[in-house]
Parts: sequence; structure tokens; C-alpha cells
Amino acid sequence: MRILIDENVPVQMLEVLRWLLPEHEVRHVSEIKWAGKKDLALLPDAARKGFEAFLTKDGRQLEDPSETAAIKKSSMHHIRFSQGQKGMVGLGLAMGAVIAAIPLVVRELDTADGQQLVHIKGLNPGGKHRFDLVNPSKSPPRYWPR
Repeated sequence: MRILIDENVPVQMLEVLRWLLPEHEVRHVSEIKWAGKKDLALLPDAARKGFEAFLTKDGRQLEDPSETAAIKKSSMHHIRFSQGQKGMVGLGLAMGAVIAAIPLVVRELDTADGQQLVHIKGLNPGGKHRFDLVNPSKSPPRYWPR
């Protein structure tokens, strides 16, 4: 599968996605000199160039009838994600959600019957839900040397 990454997706995600999806071609719009190209022109051009999926952070595309029509006409799978929090924490959560989901998403798309619209849901932003933090001097776990 050929996957095009929109310019609103951090370019730092490119190498990770290539590593996770070695059997697929993953390109960023900046690599192919399409940065700044409006989606109404980008989508048909990408489809003509053989891209089969488009990864974007632009959830508003689906609120715009002309962009939604362009997505439909492209026949490409539309994969979107959102960044619920601002700043580096939000970016990390959004990138983590995409990285965790994309191998499963691509597996589904490889066997899909026709165009699919995918929304990758974010990770829970609450720190208590993402990791455990233990101070061994105050509350040593049983494996901690005494």
C-alpha cells in the first residue's frame, strides 16, 4: 500500500511509520514537494500518483462538503487522528496513538472492500492512566532491595 502523510502530521513520524510498515511505501508531502498544496488539489494528485491511503490530522476535512467530495472521489482510504491536548504532551499522545494503531489499521485496509474512513482515537491523557510512578524510598515494592 502507498500511504501519503499530510503536512500537518509531524515529519518525525515518517521514519517510525516506515519502520512499522516495511512492506508499504510511506511518503510525506514535504518529500514529494507538495507542501502547501491545498487538499482539493492534493487528493486527486495523490490518487493519480497511486497513493491508496492519506494520513492527516485535519478532522475538519469531513465538515467541508467540497473536501469530503474530493476524499470520496479520490477513492483513497482516509485516516485521521486528532491531538486533544496542545504542546509536546499533546503531540506525544497523538503520535503514540497513531504509532500504536497504524499496523492494525493498515492490516484492516489491506483486506478492505472499497474505500474506508478511519479515525484513530487518542490515548488517554491522564498520566495516572499511562504509567505508574513509585518512590522506592517511601513505598518500596517487594522486589526492591532493603
